[in-house]
Amino acid sequence: MLPFYFSGSIDTITNAFFETMSGFTTTGATILDDIESLSHGMLFWRSLTQWIGGLGIVFFTIAILPIFTTGGVQLFSAESTGVTHDRTHPKINVMAKWLWTIYLVLTVSETVLLMFGGMSLFDAICQSFATTATGGYSTKQNSISYWNSPYIEYVVAIFMIVSSINFSLFLMCLKGKVGRLFKDEELHWFLASVGILTFLITLALVFQNHYDWELAFRKALFQVSTVHTSCGFATDDYNMWPPFTWLLLFIAMLSGGCTGSTSGGIKNMRLLIVARAIRNEFKHLLHPNAVLPVRINKQTVSSSIVTTVLIFFAFYLVLILIGWTALLFLGVGFSESVSTVISSIGNVGPGLGTCGPAYSWNSLPDLAKWILSFLMLVGRLELFSVLLLFYPGFWKNR
Repeated sequence: MLPFYFSGSIDTITNAFFETMSGFTTTGATILDDIESLSHGMLFWRSLTQWIGGLGIVFFTIAILPIFTTGGVQLFSAESTGVTHDRTHPKINVMAKWLWTIYLVLTVSETVLLMFGGMSLFDAICQSFATTATGGYSTKQNSISYWNSPYIEYVVAIFMIVSSINFSLFLMCLKGKVGRLFKDEELHWFLASVGILTFLITLALVFQNHYDWELAFRKALFQVSTVHTSCGFATDDYNMWPPFTWLLLFIAMLSGGCTGSTSGGIKNMRLLIVARAIRNEFKHLLHPNAVLPVRINKQTVSSSIVTTVLIFFAFYLVLILIGWTALLFLGVGFSESVSTVISSIGNVGPGLGTCGPAYSWNSLPDLAKWILSFLMLVGRLELFSVLLLFYPGFWKNR
């Protein structure tokens, strides 16, 4: 946060810390009300924090460790693999190099495509940093809507979705196992969710806000993509959309992207396991003696993992409730408090009301910014990795 503070770009420690935490956790929420007033150096640093945060800190740390300890494996698992990591290489440092290569290729590819759409090299690099990291920091106060370009909107939307796919699937493709990409059930679930939510919001915008079909589809696709992948860019103020669409966007915020990607949220693999577990409970009521394991990608998920996922899901909702209550106590509005809490713990970015895509979060009380910063960190590192530090038993015999 020191570059922000020492340069005078951000005038308080609280705001500088918030902006930095939002960057490294790839949340994308900002307290800046005049982004264009920042120097190119500060804008680049701001975008770079997100690019590093996407995969950088965890993978870089693991790649340079001379000896891989159990803690190192746990750190890797917490950030990038979720609950069903398919080890694609026995050495994590080798896999990290391949993943960094994929990460870099995605960034460069988007940069080139954005330049074809009329962006300057500097803006294209910064937007690509934020897109590949699913972060959402833009070099413009009006975000992607500044360029008013359907081409740019479609390019960014596609790369947000691609960056939210499990990177281990890309590794499988490099090894010639392309079929794994098309057979992955989590990917099917994720793409189906994006498609259904985009379709429903498109209908709402056409029939209630009287958008034409192409405009409605483009705005719906972009905004669903940006909240579903926890990116945080904006091309339209969804506060002006029908309230029905806000609920759909909340669902997308909670869901997040795929495990093993740079996105936040609960992750679709966990939601898929929860859905399969609920379905099995109904079947068990009809067939009490049946053995009904949860299967994902034709592999049986152990009961311990199912239990862990259910606990994670419940704990995620509990943290949202606690954070929501705390912000309400501090005087933050009803919709602003719940949306900023969900957005922070899911590393999404925009919220509702005065914390929506057309506004910054600068008006929030300082204590609320510290609470939300903590939720960003907890959400980025999968809840238990951070909160375990506050468990007394963790420090015994250490």
